[in-house]
This record gives sequence, structure tokens and C-alpha cells, in this order.
Amino acid sequence: MPSSRVGWREADLTRLWVELSLENLPLARAELAGALGALGAEGPTGASDPRSEGLVALGDLPEGWGEALAGRLALARRCLREIPARAPSDLLEAFRAAGRAGGSAAFRPVRGPRSVVRNGSLLGFARAFTEGGGTIDLQHPTRRFWFLPSEPTGWAGFEEVGAVDRRSFDARRMPRLPFQRPVSLPPRLGRVAANLARVRPGDRVVDPFVGTGALLLEAALLGGRVTGVDRDPEMVRGALRNFAHLSLPADAFAVTDAAEARPAEGGGLWDAVLTDPPYGRASGSGGEAPADLVRRVLPRWADLVRPGGVVVTVVPGGEDALGPEWVRSVGVADRVHRSLTREFRVYQRRTEVAASAPGT
Repeated sequence: MPSSRVGWREADLTRLWVELSLENLPLARAELAGALGALGAEGPTGASDPRSEGLVALGDLPEGWGEALAGRLALARRCLREIPARAPSDLLEAFRAAGRAGGSAAFRPVRGPRSVVRNGSLLGFARAFTEGGGTIDLQHPTRRFWFLPSEPTGWAGFEEVGAVDRRSFDARRMPRLPFQRPVSLPPRLGRVAANLARVRPGDRVVDPFVGTGALLLEAALLGGRVTGVDRDPEMVRGALRNFAHLSLPADAFAVTDAAEARPAEGGGLWDAVLTDPPYGRASGSGGEAPADLVRRVLPRWADLVRPGGVVVTVVPGGEDALGPEWVRSVGVADRVHRSLTREFRVYQRRTEVAASAPGT
């Protein structure tokens, strides 16, 4: 985890930007806010830059935050450090200095073609880098620089400080895991839910409808201590197979009705409930109406969440299953196909209501 902003000198800070993906920009922004909160940067994210939809300014943050964010986010492309410049000559000198450090670089416009930049000004920046002693490598550069049209310099320059590893999510897609079900949440959206829950290393996270384990896999990859519950023994065995396939630990998995499960004595309260309940279409609910099942189970686990913890659900809409002491702080829809939309919801306690002790 990057260092807190407290105690940092202004010279230690860098103006950080994030380029979000555009398939669901409201959900991407909600995920970014959750990831920032998990890393200790409370407060709203900046507005999208009018020059490029999805480019968001985060303000001045210490070195290391861009890499840490890129390692958490799913609905994003990269994190960028703004290169300070008041005139084109400032950018030219910055790239000469970068070239003097050696290595290779690629120069591209934000959301531009994945090829060498043909604009004369940007070619000039690339030449400045080679004049300093660096080389151009578009395939495997050691540094990547990105640009947007901007006044008064003509261009705003950024250096990539962290890229989202989209291939790692693809490697965890259901067809690549030993236990498979067609309705399992894709790993990128599982990571979104884990970021909405602000999972930190060591956090205790429970999923009372564990299914294939898709949500808890992402929480575990963020360092969470995870527990799964499901009434279907095949699901529990399969989720454990998926955990073993990825060499991930789990605190506990239990085969039982989630409304009747009793956490281990002395285990403490949960930091987050993170769940994708059965919708009653391709996923079973034991003959019980899905909405009734969620209303029966979710409040019980919500009562075991510590003050300041959250409940995150992925549901196909409908009424809130929690009581008036919980407020929905996030509700963002994501269309699955024409007949189904799922909604990512985050609940927080409206007041400092004491959580129940485990076993009560």
C-alpha cells in the first residue's frame, strides 16, 4: 500500500491521472472511488477531462499511488503522471532529460492509434528523447508517454506509471477455471465489486452465496481473508477447487443455509459482506423466491459487519433487502443482455448502530 499523504512535502507529490475504460463509465468511476478509499485517499474523484472522456484527474499524490491503483482496478487502462510544463520548450527539455537517463520509450496520443505518432510536434518530443540518448521502441518500451491537445503548450504530456493488467483477468475467466458455471460473474466485475467493498489486506470478507467463488477470488487477490457459505455442497467443493487452482488461501468454506450459519466464536466482526445472490434463472435458490431468500439471509450477515464496514451486492434490481439503518451509497446498473440488468449496490450504516457479536 502506498504511503499516506500526511507528512509528504509538496515536492514529493505528483499530479496523477487515471484513464478509465468506457464500457460502463459510471461503474468505472464508482470502482475508482472505492479503490482510492481502500488505499487511504478519501474523498470524491475528479471530473472527467473534457479533452478525453474517461480521463480523470486525481490531484497530487505521493509516488507509488499510480502503480498501486493500476494493480487494483479492473475498469481502467492506465495511471498517468502529468509532466509539468508551461511551454513547449519545457516538454522538450523534460524529454531530453528523460533520454539522458537511457532506456527506450513510446510516444502516443491518449486514446489514439497504437502506432507511432505522426504529428510534427509529438515527433519533436520523440526526437528530443533520442537527442538525450534514449531510443524509440513501440513494442516493449521501458517508458511510455501519452499526450492530449492542450493550451498554452499545445500538448499536455503524461508518463505512464502503472498499466492495468487486463490479461490477468482473462486468465481467470470461467472457461479457464476447473469449476465452471455459465452464470458466474466475470473476474473484471468481481474485482469491481471487491473494490466497491474497499477490501484491504487482512480484511475479513464473507460471501453467504459463494457459488463458484468469483467474488471471493478477487477479494483474496487483494489480500482479504475470505469465508464462503453455500447450501449446495457441489458449489462449495467447486469454489475450493478454483481457489486451489489459483493458489489462493481461504479462511473457511461452509455447506449450510446461509441464514442458519454461525460464524466461529472469537472470529470477530466482518469488514465486508460481498455477494452475488442467485437470481433464480440459471442459478438455483432451493425453490425459494430469490428476493425472499436475499431478504432472509442478507440482514443476518449485515448485523455482523463492523462499524464502518460495508455490504456490497450484485442484484438484478428490486427493493433493498436491508433495513432503515442501512443506506445505499452506490447503485450502478450494468447491462448483461437485453433481458437482464444487474446492479452493483453498496450499503453503509446510516448511523453508528452497534453490530451484533458473532454467535448471537
